[in-house]
Amino acid sequence: MNNREEYTNQQIQYTGDAIDASGSKDLVSELSAMERRSLIAQLVMENGIVFLTDLVARFKVTETSIRRDLTLLEEAGRLKRIHGGAVQALGNIRSDSFIEKMQLHNAAKQRIGKAAAEMINPHDVLLLDSGTTTLQIVKQIPLDLRQGASITLVTNSVPISQEVLGWPSPNLIVLGGIYLPDYQATAGPQTVHQLNELTADCVFLGTDGLTLTGGVTTANILMAEVDRLMVDRSRKAVLVTDSSKFGRIGFVPAAALTKFQMIITDVDAPAEQVTSIRDLGVEVKLV
Repeated sequence: MNNREEYTNQQIQYTGDAIDASGSKDLVSELSAMERRSLIAQLVMENGIVFLTDLVARFKVTETSIRRDLTLLEEAGRLKRIHGGAVQALGNIRSDSFIEKMQLHNAAKQRIGKAAAEMINPHDVLLLDSGTTTLQIVKQIPLDLRQGASITLVTNSVPISQEVLGWPSPNLIVLGGIYLPDYQATAGPQTVHQLNELTADCVFLGTDGLTLTGGVTTANILMAEVDRLMVDRSRKAVLVTDSSKFGRIGFVPAAALTKFQMIITDVDAPAEQVTSIRDLGVEVKLV
């Protein structure tokens, strides 16, 4: 199988209850230029190469629009243009994949997950993003809250969904959208549309990085949009992150630190930054 065949075969979308390998004309047409460029960068990262004609057909825009997308992405260092398409930029650094992140700082994530799980009350409606730390929360939710309609979980994460489906009688809402393999989660216009129709008691959100000035950031434009809306649609926002994310800046801002009522992190978090965050009025819990 050549690169073009591999690229075409990997064009799948997760839409609601099913994986649709045929694509969705309405969904694609709703993408903004920024969302389209983020997806193009993701495709280059996953496949190593993309072809101009395939991108025109996939996104249903003009060749001129795709050429401009590729030019802007090349200027941003996300790819390198070649005749008829683009390839990965030499030295281009992507975010760690979900599987890679699962292996990092696992003990700290388990402690953070346990502390967050202890905050959950009966009848809560909870939003959970696609982070590996939020997965640890779900793994440590008490058994009595896993029964029937004790709590309602809403997520765009495939691993979290799979974990909850092992419960006796889960009350689970899975958000549809475009499936992003590196995050094992959905994002895009459909995800945003569904979130806009929901209101949650609390959101537990992970992050690729956080700083005082830049706030919470992530590596993907589509994921940042979902994270931002999850915070807006919740009465309480809790950031769950291990200390390695402090001082790191992702590609796209998701939310200011002041949007969160609490941050749960491990005891190795930089003391000076913890103090500065507390000065903003945000509670920081060290575990």
